[in-house]
Amino acid sequence: MPGLLERLAEVPDPRDPRGVRHTLTVVLALTACAVLAGARSLLAVGEWIADVPPQVLTTVGARPDPLLPQWRLPAETTVRRLLARIDGDALDQAVGRFLADRRRPHAAGGLRALAVDGKSLRGAAKAHGRKIHLLAALDHTTGLVLAQLDVQEKTNESLYPAYRTSAQP
Repeated sequence: MPGLLERLAEVPDPRDPRGVRHTLTVVLALTACAVLAGARSLLAVGEWIADVPPQVLTTVGARPDPLLPQWRLPAETTVRRLLARIDGDALDQAVGRFLADRRRPHAAGGLRALAVDGKSLRGAAKAHGRKIHLLAALDHTTGLVLAQLDVQEKTNESLYPAYRTSAQP
């Protein structure tokens, strides 16, 4: 079963390979670790990476500097630029696959319950000011978001009678 690093390696790197100091997988893994440790901004992510323990660096595949007795660490600006250029859908799919790999199999012949819900992201917009609306599928048994999709515009599901249950008027 592929681990998180293997799944993150599936995300295409938008950078020119010449001059790349940090692999995309290392930057994404360190960013994920920082967020899981409580970092709530890119500045906090950069500060967490600057103070990361050596065993974490070894685990995520960071390389020590070949000339100096220290580690090569991505700076906050490197993380910021890379996250701005990365294919968000590919990253979302890689993390979704990682989570789906870990879900418990449902009982043979049983039904799997998925919840589908949409949300508008506050403070986020695409070109021409278009707001971002995500449609997500969540596995009830594990609570994991298995997939999410950026939809063009927000709609109200009550407009679609096929989505109504028999309990609704």
